[in-house]
Amino acid sequence: MDTFADYILEEKDLASKMEIVYYLAKKNKIFFDKSVIFKTEITRMFLDYSKIEVDKNIVLTASLLCNVKKIDNPQDIEGIHTYAKRGAEYLSTLGFNKRFCKICEEINRYSNSNPRERESDILELVDQFGGMLLDRPERIGFKPDEALVLLEHRNLKNEYNRYMETFIEFVKFMEQIQVSELVNMTALKRLVKIYNETREIINFIKEIVYNYAPKVDKLIERQKEKISKEMFDKVKDPNRPLFSEETAKKIMNHLDGEIKQEIEE
Repeated sequence: MDTFADYILEEKDLASKMEIVYYLAKKNKIFFDKSVIFKTEITRMFLDYSKIEVDKNIVLTASLLCNVKKIDNPQDIEGIHTYAKRGAEYLSTLGFNKRFCKICEEINRYSNSNPRERESDILELVDQFGGMLLDRPERIGFKPDEALVLLEHRNLKNEYNRYMETFIEFVKFMEQIQVSELVNMTALKRLVKIYNETREIINFIKEIVYNYAPKVDKLIERQKEKISKEMFDKVKDPNRPLFSEETAKKIMNHLDGEIKQEIEE
């Protein structure tokens, strides 16, 4: 007999996958709100940008389910420290295998699970970065560049995450993507704006999957083509110096030193 795990993993359409979790949450009273969709969309874009060799279906499904036991109360320290592990235990009752549950448990580091799965490092980066972009009762959301600095130099300062550098490159790349609305804004800022302006989860899913994602994906491809063309043009430019100015100076200084040594000898 098929389990819930079989059912959702066999569903490859992301919008349908989100809808499945939405109705599971309504039935079983698990945590599922707009922030989960928000972070899953960032995860999707990061995977498409980076081409990291992981199972995209597994990562996106884990992104939708790893917070099922999250406590939306910053004062509940014990709940914050244990929700990922309790969530993993709950997911095992739905038919998910040990590795999938371990991936979800390692969205944070409170359970001290080691060695960490590759997929968990992706979830961790997006969870922390995405959370900082959103408003909270005690603060307004950070700008993407501010969140990136905090992610690297505060949140994960003493931790190793194998995809940190790739994620930094991804965010910087996304900050070059301008989404044309009434006022131009970057792709990540537009995502935050949609989050803030859309109240219902189902409407947010539809807005992201059917409007935001297709538009941004096209803009990402255009930006990649633009960067590739600029790199190609630099390489084929006959007037382009063989070495950078800094490298040329180092070579000349080195040669000057050799000539000076020969004269002294």
